[in-house]
Amino acid sequence: MKITERSKVTFDQISLLVDGKRFFPMMGEMHFSRYPNKYWEEELLKMKAGGIDIVSLYVIWIHHEEVHGEFDFTGDRDLRKFLETVKKCGLYCILRIGPWAHGEARNGGFPDWLLEDARENGYEVRTNAPRYLQHVRAFYEKTYEQAKGFFIGEGGPVIGIQIENEYGHCGGKNGEEGEEHMKTLLAMAKEIGFVTPIYTATGWGGAVTGGMLPVMGGYCEAPWDQRTTEIEPSGNYIFTRERNDHNIGSDHGLGDGITFDMDKFPYLTAELGGGLQVTRHRRPIATGDDTEAMTMVKIASGANLVGYYMYHGGTNPKGKLTTLQESRETGYPNDLPVCSYDFNAPLREYGQMEDTYRHVRLLGTFIHDFGDDLTDMLYTQQPGNPLKPDDLKSLRSAVRYKTDGDTKRGYLFVNNYQRRYEMASHKDQELSAYSETGEVLASFGKRDIENGDYFFYPFGMKVGEKALLTVDATPLCVLKDANGTGKDAYVFYTDTDREINADVAGDLDGNSIITLTKDEALHAVKVTIGGKQHLLVSKGEAVTAADGRVRLYVTASEDEGSIKPSFRIYPDLEKTPAGFKKVSETGAPGEFLTGDAFAVYEGMNAILNDKRASFEKISDTRYRLTLPGSLDGLSEIFANISYEGNTASLYKDGELVSDNFYTGQDFEVGLKRFFDIYGEEKEISFDLEIEPLKETDAIYLQNWPKMKDGAACQLLGVHLTALHIIDIS
Repeated sequence: MKITERSKVTFDQISLLVDGKRFFPMMGEMHFSRYPNKYWEEELLKMKAGGIDIVSLYVIWIHHEEVHGEFDFTGDRDLRKFLETVKKCGLYCILRIGPWAHGEARNGGFPDWLLEDARENGYEVRTNAPRYLQHVRAFYEKTYEQAKGFFIGEGGPVIGIQIENEYGHCGGKNGEEGEEHMKTLLAMAKEIGFVTPIYTATGWGGAVTGGMLPVMGGYCEAPWDQRTTEIEPSGNYIFTRERNDHNIGSDHGLGDGITFDMDKFPYLTAELGGGLQVTRHRRPIATGDDTEAMTMVKIASGANLVGYYMYHGGTNPKGKLTTLQESRETGYPNDLPVCSYDFNAPLREYGQMEDTYRHVRLLGTFIHDFGDDLTDMLYTQQPGNPLKPDDLKSLRSAVRYKTDGDTKRGYLFVNNYQRRYEMASHKDQELSAYSETGEVLASFGKRDIENGDYFFYPFGMKVGEKALLTVDATPLCVLKDANGTGKDAYVFYTDTDREINADVAGDLDGNSIITLTKDEALHAVKVTIGGKQHLLVSKGEAVTAADGRVRLYVTASEDEGSIKPSFRIYPDLEKTPAGFKKVSETGAPGEFLTGDAFAVYEGMNAILNDKRASFEKISDTRYRLTLPGSLDGLSEIFANISYEGNTASLYKDGELVSDNFYTGQDFEVGLKRFFDIYGEEKEISFDLEIEPLKETDAIYLQNWPKMKDGAACQLLGVHLTALHIIDIS
């Protein structure tokens, strides 16, 4: 849905509204000050290709006024340039102006001088103390100077402002005093000029909202939890009306209930964990299934905005006076890497499009085509659905539906996935959707539901103007005018290798049903080429550039040697892309199609990765890495550093440039930003320092390496992955 300066953006108790029509957006967090500005456009377009409509971002105070009175909005800290780029990419923005952000930043984003000033002058930050508000006003005013002209009413992308963060839960005041402070900050922001249709505040864990639109969150694990053992099953995999995640920010104290009336506000999320940022003491790994299953559960439970924190990882900027990461040294509960804010996010620290990216895109594609209609389908609890996550035996299910005349239509959601725990299997499970009164809304027959399965099926879905569809397959998207006849193709996928059971009431009237496997759907991207919608399936990642070109991101690892890029597409292209040949025609049209109906294109030239890395051992903990010093026509080179140890730090000429807390995953570094810094050469050298991991270290790791004499400290290898970007339109 397009929002312009003339649009009226509001909300009711169900959803956001644009000009009176319901709107279900996808939102993802990216911190401009944690990513090189040279690549902002490329990364924002990846986010858009992944299904994101709204970019949310903190303006982290310490990144801009580390020294009192010396504001820095230049280079990678240039908020104005970032907002210009957001607009160019056709995205919208929620600006999170703090003043406290958390964001795993030093002092939660507060500059050291502010805390020193509070101590010296005897006032408390995050209160209505006049001297504190004076400092906040100066920060807000400088931020507004950057954002002026970019609010939606001015033709810009900023549709909302978030005030503070977790206020009254992670610090700040509770009750009436807290509410008054939030209202004071809101009034100040409006007076300065932050005029947007919506103002939000985080609402979990007893946080106060000052009457603003509350946004919620949920993470699949809790790396801030101070325990170093496996923790209890997450409640974010349970279908429930409960919006609160008590574990968010629990390092600052166990979260209480919510402080607002849920009947007056829609269920919107701003912090579903797109991944997890590891801490020194706790290092869980968030997978694509972890994130997708949790997201599906939140959608099923009534969420009408999916917002990820983080969607894009990054790197902490260098401080003038100190490092800028959260640490116990500064009084915070956790130690974080000095540099890395990778977050295992869908788009990672160096722009890698990971498995989670594909899983998140899958749901984003669905939301784009079906989400607005989903908004007023209300959550309906199902018989037998458990309400506690430690119940690993009962089948978890939910329904969202609505009544249109004589038709009841909606979705049945089933989740048999619980991160790090095994769920009971359910053989020959009869699947039915029930109303709140126990009426059977739809039946889907029987299927086996194994540990780890999660899916949702539509019933009474409108297909064209004359048919209603109930099917045991999950909807992905709609391709408008798929065959040039004014008729559409409705695309579904199945999570098991079986025939679908489709009940069509009425006449498909020339519209078609396409069924993919889940793996095909994970690699599918809806694109527009020559003004026509297509579904492109490829192991590469399709991204549409700002000028409309469709570009394929293809990686080649050392082990693969050379590969030929390929893709499948439906409907077929009118023109074969340069450098490709068609190796299979589109299958015959019909009402029911599979992935075999797609035309297949293959690159005529193989992509070669002839880049190599080498290393030598300098001491028991230090290695010298020799890596390629230029791209040589490639779009990026990733160095995958495989090591065993507690942490790894990468130095260039004695300066720390990247770091990693060991999880068992490779320490992956994108090299092109270093070529920008140091210039291009034949080779470039780095020093790698590994801190030993000891059996006695109090750390939670999902997978410990093998120990030798009670410790692990070795570099196993360095492998390179080459990235090519190929235009296909």
